[in-house]
Amino acid sequence: MRQFTAVVNPTAGAATAAAALLALARRLREEGADLRTEYSRSLAHARELAREAGRRGRIVLAVGGDGIAGGVGGALSGTGATLGLVPAGRGNDFARALGLPRDPAALVRILLHAEPRRVDTIEVTSAVHDRTVVLGSVYAGVDALANRHANRSRLLRGSASYYAGGLRAVTAWRPARYRVTVDGEEHPHTGYTVVAANSGHYGSGRVIAPDARVDDGLLDVVMIRHAPRRLFFALMNELRAGTHVRRPQVRILRGGEIRIEADRDLPYGADGEVDAVLPVTVRVLPGALCVLY
Repeated sequence: MRQFTAVVNPTAGAATAAAALLALARRLREEGADLRTEYSRSLAHARELAREAGRRGRIVLAVGGDGIAGGVGGALSGTGATLGLVPAGRGNDFARALGLPRDPAALVRILLHAEPRRVDTIEVTSAVHDRTVVLGSVYAGVDALANRHANRSRLLRGSASYYAGGLRAVTAWRPARYRVTVDGEEHPHTGYTVVAANSGHYGSGRVIAPDARVDDGLLDVVMIRHAPRRLFFALMNELRAGTHVRRPQVRILRGGEIRIEADRDLPYGADGEVDAVLPVTVRVLPGALCVLY
């Protein structure tokens, strides 16, 4: 029977994460699985806990949202250890891209019986992130500002916090001039954002890159050009279904290595964490992580 170590960050969405883990724990143990719980003090500590559990041959469960999923999954990337996701955060976008259920009974069946499948991860390098690995996407521009506002929101949760954060970010936004290099070829771009997507989802369910696949060895690079604010708000609504890609203001490229630079200090986010500014280089790591889904 499988052995699990659940990594939980008690300072981020503690009540939701604890409730999600409690609902799973009883069912896992009733099936004879071994489950241990580790509480991290920070994202860096969560990575350490994940690596140690993986070295002992245990399946590591990331309990929370995209931040801890990306941190734990990134720590396991390239190690041969297996990741399981317990969606219990604000966005849960990587879990959504994998089609994971929120229902505890259905999720337990996957954790106990699914065979590990390999997915790609993203190596991120910048002045702040000497080298880190994440799962879903790296995005630089108005969406990173919106994500920062959402993370700091005390009153709103889930999609509402992202939408409110987006309104606040767009209101004060002025177009940025980017230099985007995809596999050695430069692409000047002026507008709202550049997203390097492994997963098609970000921002609590928004479909930024409808054709992105987590196992194709490529990143989808989505660039949204400058447009009147009223059009951008319409485009934000279209992100719910991914129909924004039909707009002439949206350009999509694909590649394995992307460098994003801008004419000013713009923030970028990686799997829900926004703590650095451009420039940044991202590179896909094909099939680097084993995941249950």
